[in-house]
Parts: sequence; C-alpha cells; structure tokens
Amino acid sequence: MPTLRIAQDPAADELLGRDPLALLIGMLLDQQFPMERAFGAPRLLADRLGVDRLSAADLAAADPDELVRTFQGPPALHRYPGSMAARTQELCRLLLDRYEGRADGLWDGVPDGGTLLKRLNELPGFGAQKARIFLALLGKQYGVTPPGWREAAGDYGLEGARRSVADITGPESLVEVRAFKQAQKQAAKAAKAPAKAPAK
Repeated sequence: MPTLRIAQDPAADELLGRDPLALLIGMLLDQQFPMERAFGAPRLLADRLGVDRLSAADLAAADPDELVRTFQGPPALHRYPGSMAARTQELCRLLLDRYEGRADGLWDGVPDGGTLLKRLNELPGFGAQKARIFLALLGKQYGVTPPGWREAAGDYGLEGARRSVADITGPESLVEVRAFKQAQKQAAKAAKAPAKAPAK
C-alpha cells in the first residue's frame, strides 16, 4: 500500500493510500480549493457516512439532497459543496457503468499511458490538465506505471518536478509546489497585462 502525504493529515492520507476511490475523489475536489483540504475531504466524507472505505455504488445511489448536506458539513468538503456533491455522484455513476464501480478499474491492466490518459479525460470534472496531473500522481506515488506513462503525463511526469500534487511527499514539497503554482499565476497575469506605452 502506498504511503501518501498529500493531505498532511495521517488519517486522511492513510485512506488515500488504501482506497483508490478516495484518491480519485480528492483529485476531483482539487479545484478552486486548498490542495490539502481537497485531499483531506474523502476522509471527512467517509467519517460522515460512517464507513471505513468509500463505495461508488453507495455514493451513486445516495439521495442527492442528503449528499449535498453531507458535503456542506461543517466544515464543508469544498468551496462549492452542491456542485461538487453532484459531480462526485456523476463520477461514481460512470465508474459503475464502465468499471464495475472500481476506481482502480481505470488503470488495472491498462496497456499504456496514452490509454489511461484517454480514460481519465472521460471522467466528469477532469479536464486535460487534471487528467495529466492524476496520471503523474498514479505513476509517481501509487505504483501505476504502464508503458509511456511519463510521456502521457507531459511535464507533470518529469522526475524531480515540483509542479503539482503528484510531487507532494511532505510539508517541504507542498511549499515548493505552492511556490511553483504562484509563479505560474504571476506569469499568466503578467502575460495578460497590457504593455505600457514607452514614456516620451
């Protein structure tokens, strides 16, 4: 079982390490929300549901309004608990339809990194960037290394990178990843800013 230190909380990280669905939901919630809180949310969700492992079948079948209340907390599992509860249900339904309700069905026996990336891109709430980051996380920390996984993950798959959650192995790397993301935001902002006219 992989030892993860993404949520920076032993109980939350322990669940991520042994429950692929918890890891997948953590990645889904990692959007407009602090990274460690997003990946800590599956533990809170499991605790509130009174289970020690999340079930795609149970989440897919849950009453939508009740699930929203579960997401609302307090504390809330996400900045947008309503839309994220709905997206989590959608994700679980897709897992039921295509992978017998198993998150690890996404990667078990997958022939190559390109195929896995294609599957991740089809998940609700997973855009191209999120799919690559999750692929890198699986390869770097979860032992899922089909041929060509690094290439499929692009820059996120690079050895020694500090670009994303895939590279977080403790408090220090969390700080480094956060600094990288801030620098990226600043660069994007600077690129959008109109050029100042030269002084006469």
